[in-house]
Amino acid sequence: MSVREPIFILAAPRSFTSLISTMLGQHPEAYGVPELNLFVADTIEQWLYYFYYVAKHRRIHGLLRTICQLYAGEQTIESVAMAHRWILTRFNRSTSDVYWEFCHQVAPLRIVDKSPYYCQSPENLYRIQQTFPSAHYIHLIRHPRPQGQSAMKLFRSNGDPQHLWYRAQHNILDFLSTVPAERQMRLRGEDLLNDPRSHFQKICQWLNFTWNESILEAMLRPQDSPYACLGPYGANLGNDPNFLRSPAYRYRPVAYSQLEGPLPWRQDNKGFLPPVIKLAREFGYD
Repeated sequence: MSVREPIFILAAPRSFTSLISTMLGQHPEAYGVPELNLFVADTIEQWLYYFYYVAKHRRIHGLLRTICQLYAGEQTIESVAMAHRWILTRFNRSTSDVYWEFCHQVAPLRIVDKSPYYCQSPENLYRIQQTFPSAHYIHLIRHPRPQGQSAMKLFRSNGDPQHLWYRAQHNILDFLSTVPAERQMRLRGEDLLNDPRSHFQKICQWLNFTWNESILEAMLRPQDSPYACLGPYGANLGNDPNFLRSPAYRYRPVAYSQLEGPLPWRQDNKGFLPPVIKLAREFGYD
């Protein structure tokens, strides 16, 4: 059975990643997963330490739910306990080995992974490349104004979210400069959600996926994914909580915001920093 390398969606948080990755994962030749976040460390031991003592523990929910679904066929309190044991039995394994195990488990389907943590550090991205030298990458972008508003609403941070957007884009661009052009695609989320038919067709042609009307209909039903809902106690997240509560795709035009003007989260009534405006304009935003 052919085992194929994953498709990684690289994006700043709050960039339509939960919805778009789940839609792409509904293609019959793909397998969409929640946020696995595996490549934040080299080994499972280091991964556990990071998410138990450095980052937020809920960031492991996506991995737990994936293990439940792939190895128990269900997501329940009992299978979550099994998933914890599954991880601990691989305590001394590399995260690369564990990810390849998932690839074999879903073969011949291709995993679609959109973990935003990957874009916070160049080291995370290069772990992907070392593990999967032939992986495909979608650079998914959202205008920094609504992205920042969404980030402030969800994370309730006191910082300026434009810095997170800018850092993530530069990490992605620097990394993709080392990836052959035929294995990467840049996509604005607003464009896809305004015209999913033409953009998903383009993506499928690029990936050599089958394309027809029934496949489009499946991709327009992200709610059919086993991960497109709140999970059991102990692993209820793994994706944007707002998406998990209402995972259906409902067409409505997505407006294109402006770069100029004050930002609602800045108390000094100022706008975007010049480097942010310059980069956003390079992506085609006004």
